[in-house]
Amino acid sequence: MTTKVDGVPGPRSNNGHEMAPLNTRARGDGTHGVTIMLSPPDRNSIGSRDGAGALPDGDPDRAAWSGKMQFFLSIIGYSVGLGNIWRFPYLCQQNGGGAFLIPFMVMLILEGIPLFLIELGMGQRMRLGALGVWNTIHPWLGGIGISSCIVTLFVAIYYNVIITWCFYYFFNSFRYPLPWGTCPQFNGTDVEECERSSGTAYFWYRTTLDAAPSIDETGGFKWWIVLCLMLSWTVVFFIVMKGIQSSGKVVYFTSLFPYIVLTIFFIRGITLKGAGAGLMHMYTPKVEKLLEPTVWLDAATQVFYSFGLAFGSLIAFGSYNTPKNNCVRDVLLVSVCNAITAIYASVVIFAILGYKATLGVERCIQLNKHILVKHNLLPSMNVENSEYEQVMAGLNDTIAKDWEFEKCSLEDQLSSAAEGTGLAFIVFTEAIVELPGSPFWAVLFFTMLLSLGLGSQIGILEGMLCTIFDIDIFKRIRKPYVTGVVCAFCFSVGLIFTTGAGEYWLKMFDSFAGTIGLVVVALMEMIAVIYIYGHEKFTEDIYQMTGVRPGLYWQMTWRYIGPAIMGCILVSSVLSMVLRNPTYGAWNGALGIVENKSYPNWVMGIALAMIIAGVLPMPVVFLLRRFQILKVDLDIHQGSIRRNETTASTKEMIDEDDTKTDDATSRRSKSSPGKTTVAGSGSVSYGNGNTKPTTNTTGNTGASSNNDATLVTTSITSTGTRRSIMKQ
Repeated sequence: MTTKVDGVPGPRSNNGHEMAPLNTRARGDGTHGVTIMLSPPDRNSIGSRDGAGALPDGDPDRAAWSGKMQFFLSIIGYSVGLGNIWRFPYLCQQNGGGAFLIPFMVMLILEGIPLFLIELGMGQRMRLGALGVWNTIHPWLGGIGISSCIVTLFVAIYYNVIITWCFYYFFNSFRYPLPWGTCPQFNGTDVEECERSSGTAYFWYRTTLDAAPSIDETGGFKWWIVLCLMLSWTVVFFIVMKGIQSSGKVVYFTSLFPYIVLTIFFIRGITLKGAGAGLMHMYTPKVEKLLEPTVWLDAATQVFYSFGLAFGSLIAFGSYNTPKNNCVRDVLLVSVCNAITAIYASVVIFAILGYKATLGVERCIQLNKHILVKHNLLPSMNVENSEYEQVMAGLNDTIAKDWEFEKCSLEDQLSSAAEGTGLAFIVFTEAIVELPGSPFWAVLFFTMLLSLGLGSQIGILEGMLCTIFDIDIFKRIRKPYVTGVVCAFCFSVGLIFTTGAGEYWLKMFDSFAGTIGLVVVALMEMIAVIYIYGHEKFTEDIYQMTGVRPGLYWQMTWRYIGPAIMGCILVSSVLSMVLRNPTYGAWNGALGIVENKSYPNWVMGIALAMIIAGVLPMPVVFLLRRFQILKVDLDIHQGSIRRNETTASTKEMIDEDDTKTDDATSRRSKSSPGKTTVAGSGSVSYGNGNTKPTTNTTGNTGASSNNDATLVTTSITSTGTRRSIMKQ
């Protein structure tokens, strides 16, 4: 179909429909041409249900999932990440054991699931990325998508470094014996730094990282980490270079393989000596802990980050769905799967750590027996433990201190479990060394970490790239090229993590770059959807897509409980940074221990700049568009007029231009014959569910079938205030 206004061809949207921005510039002759294409809903659209407005057809060129399983596995691979393995078990241990499951499940229901549905539902409803969704709700909210993209970029840069370390350990896992199993020797004696710490700690801090004494001293680039970082970004590039067409195939491995490995470790772990002690230590409920506010805050924070909320990835994944997809069911299934995975991983981790702790206690007892035999308090090393305990009970504190007895406590051994990189690369690797056939278990473990890390990294990058491709200028460039530039940029910035201070920088990024910014974005998302877009309209959208109208639970959590929880997380995060002096753990090679050091002022300046960069786009875009500081055209994407009625969110914006009534517009059209053309027959569908029949009033455009879209063109001759025909 060819259309034009006064001989001037109208701009085309991405789907080929003629569209024009509201603030079309003057053409030099005192007129302002506006061309709008209103297309009828698809015959297969569910938008006609009960007379409601049609759902968007979306961009016909937009990528789509090849099947339901691909979508579900992509969501699982993104949501179930490294935090389920090395963060959740630690939180359970520190916050009341089994009692921590109570605040975790409460926050999952009140915070995680409602916000999860908001992101997935809006993506599916609009069929746009994060930038497009918030611009569509209201142009003043466009900064939310930009902030989300910036914070996601920060996280993507440092998250891939963890995958880099996993690659390095994965390659070293094929050696026998494992290189971190024993201390290296120099001139027949153990290296002093290793002897003061342990084989696993030495391999992590000295062999892998070659850690610098502080963040001020970089220690230069470590070529082996640089190569692994290049490998990890190369792998990520080939996975995401074609979007879900390429990454959708990889998720079958990255999502399913971790469960296979966890099951293998579970079967092996529960058969080990001391596994029961580890599980009892972890899940024995300490109900008194529930009275501490920090426990509930930790639960809310864990739920927020474990779902990967506010990155824009869930919006992107939802945008690839069909309008009829039951997103509510998907949210509930993924939420249950995420929670079960975290608990399942905790069982596996502490079963094996219980075995490690039991072996540690046995070695401790053997050392103490040797001291007792040396002082003739025991006849031999082969006595029963009951006799050993009886002798130890008879010693006074002075003798115990002078003879340097070790304290052999299973509780102390289990309580020393770490989190994050300390759990994955030090504590758990030490437990793997104790297993028969340790290289096999090491290969399995680090392959699982690689799968979890890559699954989350795919989702993070997909959310960011989807936002980038919402910008018109990038739509003209092939996706592999843009993806390659993004990966190359992230690799270049990520070189800072390959220095001797790399781990310190990663902890700084993790503490500042992806915390406050994400929480602010999530809070603004809830406010934008529920209070600006309108909770009634969003409820109707969910009903149109699923056939089920959200009830009281959804309304209460969306409107009140969810925003309140996010507000508490934001306030506590800010207060924690202000009131506490931020520190990082620096490796002291001389003593073989990790020392807490304060960040220097210049590093805190960088941290503050990252926080501001992640939050600033929201007020900046609001101010620019509210006061029209920059003349930026409003991007009316395809079908926006048909599928978005004038609500409280857009009425003010439209009414600024709508100063004339429909009758006035009609009179102007009559005064300029030939400039108003309605071609074709059929109907125009509006966001309120009403349809307006149309007929062919002129022969200028020739005949058209009933399936043709209805074209409305007009020329406004007023040289004064611009007028809108949105209401016509």
